[in-house]
Amino acid sequence: MNKTLNNFLLLIFIACFFSVCLGQNQKVKPIVISHSKIDADIFLGYDSFGYSYFIKNNVFTKVKGSEVFEYKNISLGNLTKADLQNPLKIVLFYEDFNSVVLLDNQLNKITEINFSQSNIPIVVTLIGMSTQNQLWIYNTLNQQIGLFDYLKNEYKTVSTPLTENIQYYQTDFNNFYWIDKKNNWFSCDIFGKVTALGKLPDFDKIIIVNSHQYVFSKDGFLFFKDISDTNSDTISEVEILEKTFDKFCYKDQILSIFTSKDITNYKIVTP
Repeated sequence: MNKTLNNFLLLIFIACFFSVCLGQNQKVKPIVISHSKIDADIFLGYDSFGYSYFIKNNVFTKVKGSEVFEYKNISLGNLTKADLQNPLKIVLFYEDFNSVVLLDNQLNKITEINFSQSNIPIVVTLIGMSTQNQLWIYNTLNQQIGLFDYLKNEYKTVSTPLTENIQYYQTDFNNFYWIDKKNNWFSCDIFGKVTALGKLPDFDKIIIVNSHQYVFSKDGFLFFKDISDTNSDTISEVEILEKTFDKFCYKDQILSIFTSKDITNYKIVTP
């Protein structure tokens, strides 16, 4: 009886083992569509008009073919983040001076905002473009996500105070996504509705595609995950040519891999 039971348990273990292995080892094989050299400190990505953006020696640069536009602001220190969601209104964040600069499509300054001069105390550490002339901001003074109307110079909080520190964030026009130090993934919409989206695996770098998909790297490998997949254990490895890379970007099924000298663009069709 014990021998039969042991054999039965062994068969269950083997079946589960292979089920997990097969689920976690699906492959995504992207197609190389372009490869180019680049001289940059940080590659930021592309916009819908085909321009590429990068930072070199703290100068923000926009390039397509022979067209080159540059913007630098020495008085605000190091450029912390650039939001390219709206290429007609680019957001540059200078955290050291608690300030934001909005640029037009030729990198001319539209406006400059110093949050330290706001009527309501605001210390911004996270920022992104939202809808209706608003910016997403995370105010460390109250640990809340808010919206800042840069035309009316008005600020309102939309979330309750966050209880865990944020290790990664990303925004689109309607949502503020963040991953806390415990790898819990959340979103907050413009009305303040906070949604728990699940717990993520350990990662080195990550790009959130939408509310149920993300691409992440770990130990030099690249993976794609869809939490809406009926098989919750499925993690697909993305097979790229690069053995090491500094950064990756993913937008509109184009995966860009940035090394210290090159950018390779892949067409990727996710499972």
